[in-house]
Amino acid sequence: MEIKKITGGVCAAKGFTASGVHCGIRRNRTKRDLSLILSEKPASAAAVYTSNLVKGAPLAVTKAHIADGYARAVICNSGNANTCNADGVEVAEKTCELLAKELGIGPEDVVVASTGVIGQPLDIAPIAAGIPELVKALSPDGCDDAAEGIMTTDTVKKEVAVEFELGGKICRMGGIAKGSGMIHPNLATMLVFITTDAAVAPAMLDKALKADVKDSFNMVSVDGDTSTNDMVTVLANGAAGNETVDGEGEDFDTFRAALAEVTKTLCRMIAGDGEGATKLLECRVTGAKDVKNAKIAAKGVITSSLLKAAMFGADANWGRVLCAIGYSGADADPEKIGVSFASRAGSIRVCENGAGVEFSEELAKKILSEDEILIQVSLGDGEGEAAAWGCDLTYDYVKINGDYRT
Repeated sequence: MEIKKITGGVCAAKGFTASGVHCGIRRNRTKRDLSLILSEKPASAAAVYTSNLVKGAPLAVTKAHIADGYARAVICNSGNANTCNADGVEVAEKTCELLAKELGIGPEDVVVASTGVIGQPLDIAPIAAGIPELVKALSPDGCDDAAEGIMTTDTVKKEVAVEFELGGKICRMGGIAKGSGMIHPNLATMLVFITTDAAVAPAMLDKALKADVKDSFNMVSVDGDTSTNDMVTVLANGAAGNETVDGEGEDFDTFRAALAEVTKTLCRMIAGDGEGATKLLECRVTGAKDVKNAKIAAKGVITSSLLKAAMFGADANWGRVLCAIGYSGADADPEKIGVSFASRAGSIRVCENGAGVEFSEELAKKILSEDEILIQVSLGDGEGEAAAWGCDLTYDYVKINGDYRT
């Protein structure tokens, strides 16, 4: 089951093109604010959505459009989340209609998404004006532009692609994501668009995605806020020519492994680009009573504001790790917990059996001064394992969100 990283993003898979343009939603004309991904033929489609009770209008429209299990295109604007607007659904539907007319497909074959400020009216005029240019710009090399067009406070584009084999056929899968703040998902996260040329039945695509997010996007947190517009969408157009994956088995397992490689890579990118962040944090928990408790403990650690602040200061304050596990709700014995910190600069054990051990503060500082930090936690209770991703908490997080709307 070899999963090989390759260059590219959503255009790595056969039969997909993409584009991104500035249509005028953003005041800054140098920033793209409208993106498109198109499959040359109908594709199986699956999506998961935010669990926030307040949901952006595009989510309801997308859910209705892919109820039949298929889609052709994804359109997404940035700069305005199209949430809490009286005419939000109307604007989302009109966006799909305008794009469908330009592409010569049905409006029901369009996935629509938005990201940006909540509660601001979204004028359809710039979107309507931008769609012809957006369609004209479609290209097999358009992934970079599409990835840029969905960014808000992101500082880097997030894209990944992999290659794998199903039934003797080479298949590819790629994804792009946006997400920097308001990240603490349940059932989905931020905005993530994944494409693959593998042939997968809609029901199995849906099953794979819903299982995957429990170990990937649901294990990411930047600031503890669950967005109103979170969505993860996967399109599978079958252009690779493999026999359709329509049930459990080796091919389905391989497909899930490829999906996990894509999603977990994007998770690390999102966490590492958290608003104001200087460090990617990964917490790996082993020895939990079961996977559920491992997940609770791991996410508890990376969501602790005190621990995040300590990591910003390169302070090996391991007590904050135990504190976070203690209130996380995980079923664990405090007297069995062990903690180590690791990075490219080395590894250091700071706690055993729930108590501190002697360690070099100088070495610890050096280890925690790197931009990727691994927090290793052993609970000593069983075989459960899990990983979660987050970032440090810096002064800049408050600066960014203090005037985000203005």
